[in-house]
Amino acid sequence: MVYKQQENGLEATPIVLDGEQLIPELVAAVVYDLVPIELDAQALRRVMACRNMVEELVTKGQVVYGVTTGFGKFSDVTISPQDAVQLQVNLIRSHACAVGRPLPEPTVRALMLLRANALAKGYSGIRPETLQLLIDCINRGVHPVVPEQGSLGASGDLAPLSHLALVLMGEGEAFYRGERLSGEKALAIAGLKPISLQAKEGLALINGTQIMTSIGTLTFIKSLRLARIADVIAALTVECLRGIPDAFADEVQQVRPYPEQIGVAKNLCKLLQGSKLTTRQGELRVQDAYSLRCLPQVHGATRQVLAYVQDKIEIEMNAATDNPLLFVDKGLVISGGNFHGQPIAFAMDFLKIGMSELANISERRTERLVNPALSGGLPAFLSHHPGVNSGMMIMQYVSASIVSENKVLAHPSSVDSIPSSGNQEDHVSMGTTAARHASQVIDNVSKVLAIELICAAEGAEFVGAEGLAPATRVLYDKLRTLVPPVIEDRSTSRDIENVATALLEGEWLQAVEEVAGKLF
Repeated sequence: MVYKQQENGLEATPIVLDGEQLIPELVAAVVYDLVPIELDAQALRRVMACRNMVEELVTKGQVVYGVTTGFGKFSDVTISPQDAVQLQVNLIRSHACAVGRPLPEPTVRALMLLRANALAKGYSGIRPETLQLLIDCINRGVHPVVPEQGSLGASGDLAPLSHLALVLMGEGEAFYRGERLSGEKALAIAGLKPISLQAKEGLALINGTQIMTSIGTLTFIKSLRLARIADVIAALTVECLRGIPDAFADEVQQVRPYPEQIGVAKNLCKLLQGSKLTTRQGELRVQDAYSLRCLPQVHGATRQVLAYVQDKIEIEMNAATDNPLLFVDKGLVISGGNFHGQPIAFAMDFLKIGMSELANISERRTERLVNPALSGGLPAFLSHHPGVNSGMMIMQYVSASIVSENKVLAHPSSVDSIPSSGNQEDHVSMGTTAARHASQVIDNVSKVLAIELICAAEGAEFVGAEGLAPATRVLYDKLRTLVPPVIEDRSTSRDIENVATALLEGEWLQAVEEVAGKLF
């Protein structure tokens, strides 16, 4: 399926990389729709000028970190011009010691794209042909095998990115058309030739934050999708519990005018428009429990987190994050610290917390749906034959287990640091660990939301699905294409997994928006 999409994608208008204008939507187009990329002409001129500067520095024997010196603690060791090439090859081979499962191919496509975009800025000293090979690998579907563990998140994502560089050298391993091959064979089958790294190029390829940023970008895309569909799922739960939409009135939001809170409240009002199941203040009860009444405040706060994360990843994906940086116009080579992943580490930790709360409040709504003391008349555990059948009883257990796991994963990675390279690199970000944990949290959130949706749909069987609002009825109908009503007890494990996948893919959200209008 992926490679059928790739063939179609290659017919699309290429996305032009200039190092300045990449956004999550464009990353998604390259990663998921397999839209091809090409290098901007002006960016190519910058890359060539920077490369010329590197070659002049090597010829003159000027002291430049990682070009005419060793790395890390070896920065005081001078390297002769004749050893400059071997230095880069040794760098990649020695640093390619990441471990763990291979990163998923979408993540690898994203990190290749982000690295190419950073190199296109023209501050790294890469040769145009090396950058072009990286771009060609993206376009032809050569995906290096990149183990997920081994980055400290400072000095760049050195170990995992080295596995990317290995493949460009014709070494290491790569996935090509679903098959795991040697890097050399994958390139050959794709019609590509490996390159021999020259001065500065190895360092330019690995000294950056692209692992954490690629994981973070794809995690953010999923998070935004889940945050929006969570509003729809919550609206369906409000109906099944005969909730009171008065709390979502614009008057309430305007006196605490967080834009995100206002946006979520507007979503809920749109989604519940036309419902025959909601009630008014005093009709059944004066006010709802917090997990219903405070939806704009809690879901809105998560949207604030997402806005913060988006800002940081959009800056990072268009940044030069290696070291040293070469400023051709001023004739400067400066050893700095743009490889340090602290901004992304904080963003990923914040994302973990914000999205964990989205799951926490969802689990509380699930409890209200299945608990006869809280559901306002729904049968115990939404069972059609209470006692003989357990209904949705254990679904809530699973949800509770997952949100508890998220609380562990949400512990901030960014507060940790371990010195490395003989204390030369004495403070690191752990940003890649934060991003990896954030990705796990988002997968967990999708399952918690899936459980709430399945339970809410079951609740609709009892209160009458014909009374649902048009928008929430769309989601109910979509759910029923995957999950029939649970009249008799059965295993629902596969149901939960399938629904979680559907929520992440976003097609159900689009269907709802066709009825309700574009959601915030």
